[in-house]
Amino acid sequence: MQLKEWRVRAARSVWQHHPGIRKRSELTLGERSADRLRNGMGSWAFVLGALIFLAGWMAGNRNVGFDPYPFILLNLILSCLAALQGAILLIAARRSDQISAELAVHDYQTNLDAAQMIRSINDMTLEIHRAVGAPESGPSDHVDPPDMA
Repeated sequence: MQLKEWRVRAARSVWQHHPGIRKRSELTLGERSADRLRNGMGSWAFVLGALIFLAGWMAGNRNVGFDPYPFILLNLILSCLAALQGAILLIAARRSDQISAELAVHDYQTNLDAAQMIRSINDMTLEIHRAVGAPESGPSDHVDPPDMA
């Protein structure tokens, strides 16, 4: 396995287990379907498959067949596919927004936790300074972390 392929697999694995994202078992059927469709329709495999299908349809129905040259039936199928793809893309975009919102909430909570840890470390450091009799730092030496609440 090449290094690049390994990194892609590792990134997918990390993404699936991110603590800010709900597990696959916690998603609704619609959310899982939106993820699957987004990943499928937004891939090169889908594009290449569609091109092969179109080329096969045109080659099979050149002058004979059930849909000769202006390919009216193919036109109808592609129009229906385009209409459905618009709705599917909107669903997938909404799902992506939901994932972004879940990550933002997780990031905000992580920032709050980190700020609280910084405050407690600062308090412990001041207690240690008092216990050993070290001079306490003045206001210019000490910077409080920003208030995240």
